[in-house]
Formats: sequence, structure tokens, C-alpha cells
Amino acid sequence: MRGTTVSPGATPCRAPQEGVLPVHRLEVPMPNAMPFAIGTFDTIGPMSRADFPHRHTFYEIVHVTAGTGAHVVDLARWELRPPHLGVIAPGQVHHWEGAAGREGSVVLFTEDFLLDHPGDRELLRRLGEQPWRDLDEATHDRTARLVADLDDEYRTGADGFATVLRALLHILVVRAARLPEPAAARPLTRPGAVAEEFVALIARNDPGLWSVHACAERIGVSGGYLTEAVKAATGSTPGRLVREAKVHEAKRLLARTRLTVRQVAGRVGFTDPAYFCRFFKRETGVSPGDFRRGRDVGGGNHHDHRLPSIVRPQPPA
Repeated sequence: MRGTTVSPGATPCRAPQEGVLPVHRLEVPMPNAMPFAIGTFDTIGPMSRADFPHRHTFYEIVHVTAGTGAHVVDLARWELRPPHLGVIAPGQVHHWEGAAGREGSVVLFTEDFLLDHPGDRELLRRLGEQPWRDLDEATHDRTARLVADLDDEYRTGADGFATVLRALLHILVVRAARLPEPAAARPLTRPGAVAEEFVALIARNDPGLWSVHACAERIGVSGGYLTEAVKAATGSTPGRLVREAKVHEAKRLLARTRLTVRQVAGRVGFTDPAYFCRFFKRETGVSPGDFRRGRDVGGGNHHDHRLPSIVRPQPPA
């Protein structure tokens, strides 16, 4: 994930434009451009509290100690009943909804920062699939101490602090992976190396990789070998997983943007909108339009993320 760290003064993620999901890139202090940052919701900045759907090019771990409202990750809404530990992976769409009194710590880092413990990528991918964990009192206290050590090491910057930060982060990730999954979580099958790489590729939401042939070519194996490896590891075929990835991304765009169905179709690799509509209905049981109407409960303002101060006043009746 090269190039995801930008220096102060570079253009950060802005409030959303019509039909666009903003992408937030990690900003760290110079001259020490280490792809890692930690702080509170206030010290990290407004993007840690963003109330509009957006994506990251980095990982975010949040330790929420107080607050009300909800945290929305992709299509799931998690009520705030602190303490919680949350993990958002690169490419996931998330935002805070009606949050008030929110307190806690935010840890940000890119894949580059995992060089001492590359196996943490798989743990983080699994955590991102079930991103919201409740903490009991003992686990909360232990997590708070570990996060405090990370924060102190980061702010002090003593000799060898980067190595210590990587070690502490590794402990945090491993302990997070040990936590019980949410009640609605499904058991996950640990994939083999080829299947793991395939899953990581389609999770990038890159239409150029949304075909079995393209993924097999990128990994360096034959299509037949990829099919055998993925089916052995996951019980599903690569084609099935690619279709699920397309549907998941289409749902994200339909639920969180105002892109037209034609535009959504193009974003997920379909040149023919009619074919996309047939595909979506076959996979989900509803049309793209019906899915969007079902998500837009309570009127038409759910997708209007314009700031009130820049909305043109309506003429008096």
C-alpha cells in the first residue's frame, strides 16, 4: 500500500460531492513520515468523527470508551454502548451516525507498518468482516492500558520507538482477534495462501480484478488451480466470490451515494445497465431501485450530505 501517507498541507478527504464516496489518506507529521498515528477523536481530527460515508486507504482501530449514537460500517449499523473495540479495513465504507459524547482513542496505520508482523494482515481482514466488538470490564481495562502505552511511546519518540510501536500494535491486533465475535457473526474458514491472496484482491474493489482470470494472472497460478484452492479453503468458487464482491460494492454505492443505477453498474464493471439490473436481482432477489428504496427509510434526506450552511435557502411559500 505504497503512497498512502501524505504530509501536512496535502489535500485531505473533504465533505462528499454528489455521487462520490470520499477517500481518506493518512496524514502524519513531518519530517518523521511514519505510516502510523494515534490520538483521541479530537486530536486525530474531524475525519475521525466524520458523519458521512467515506473510505480509507489505511487501517483504523477505535477504542470507544464513552458516547451514544451508532457506527455504520458498510451495510451494518452498530449501536454505541461502550466500551467497544472497532476495526475498519482499507476499502470499507463507514461513518458515525448521531454520535454524541464520543470519547476514546483512534489508531491509524497502513499495511507498510505491519512489516514486522505480516501475518497481522489476515487477522485484520477477519476483524474487518465483523468489525465491532463489545468489551467486558477486564478486557476494557487491559485494552486501555495497551492503547495508553502505544500513545505514550508515539508521543515520547524515544530511541527505537517505531519498533516498540510495531510490537505493541501486534499485541493489540492479536488480542482483538481473540475477542468473541458479535452474536450475528458467521464462522469463518481460514483460507490457504492462494485463496487468501484471491480474497484480498477482490476486496480492493478494483473492477480490473473482478474476474477469475485477472486474479489468477495476478497471483501467478492457473484458473483451474485457483478454483481448486479457493473451493478447498472457503467451500465456494472464485466466480461465486467475485459475484458476491460485486453485489456487496453495488449495495454500498446504492445505499450510501446518489449515483444512478447506470453509474453504479459502471462502477462494478457492467457496461450494460440492463444486464446489471438482471444480475443484481438474480443475486439479491430485488432490483437495484427496490434495494435503494428499501434502504432509504424515513424520507428522501438520507443521502443528502450537503452542509446546511451551503445549501441554498428555499424561497418562502
